[in-house]
Amino acid sequence: MTGPDGGWDASYQRSEPPPWDIGHPQPVFAALARDGRLRGDLLDAGCGTGEHSLLAASCGAVVHGVDLSGVAVDRARRKAAERGLSISFEAGDILAASLPEAGFDVAIDSGLFHSFDDNDRVRYVDVIARALRPGGTFFLMCFSDRQPGDWGPRRVTEAELRDAFSRGWTVVSIEPAVFEINPFADASSVQAWFGTARRD
Repeated sequence: MTGPDGGWDASYQRSEPPPWDIGHPQPVFAALARDGRLRGDLLDAGCGTGEHSLLAASCGAVVHGVDLSGVAVDRARRKAAERGLSISFEAGDILAASLPEAGFDVAIDSGLFHSFDDNDRVRYVDVIARALRPGGTFFLMCFSDRQPGDWGPRRVTEAELRDAFSRGWTVVSIEPAVFEINPFADASSVQAWFGTARRD
C-alpha cells in the first residue's frame, strides 16, 4: 500500500487515468445495485473517484467513501455535486479512519484488499468487521492468482481469501470475476475474485 509519499495521488495526476479508474462501476457492483443489495448505511473502502459510491447513493444508500488519495476524493466530491448526490467522502488511510463502530449495513471494496501486505490485510479485515453491524455484508473484488504474468498488484488466492475471513465471518461465496480496466498491456480486463462475506 502506498504511503504518505503521494504515490496514489500521482496515479491520478498522469495524463492517462490509472487502469482501475474506468469512469463507471465494475459490472459485478452494477449487478448488486440492480438486485437491491447496495442499501442502508454503506462504506466504500478505497472509493477512488467514487463510481461505486455514486452508484450506491443513486440506489438510496447513505454512503461514506474513504480513499488514501486526496486527488481521487476531490474528484469524487465533484462528481457527487454534479449528479446532485449527497455522499460523505474522506481522504485518509482506511486503517486509521475514525469509522463509527457497527455503523454500516454494507461495505464494498473494489480493488483495495489486494494492495495490503499480510500484516495490514489482517488489520484491514478487522477494521471492516468493527465497522459493520452484526449480520452486515462485505462485497469484495480483488486481483486473482488466475491472472497470468507478474505485472500489476499482488495476486490473491481463493484460499487466502477464505483464511482472511475465517474468524468472525461467514463466507457466503467466492466466485471468479473480471475487472474491467483501461487498456493496459494489451488487455481491457483482468482476472479477479468476487467474494461475499457476512459479519457474524
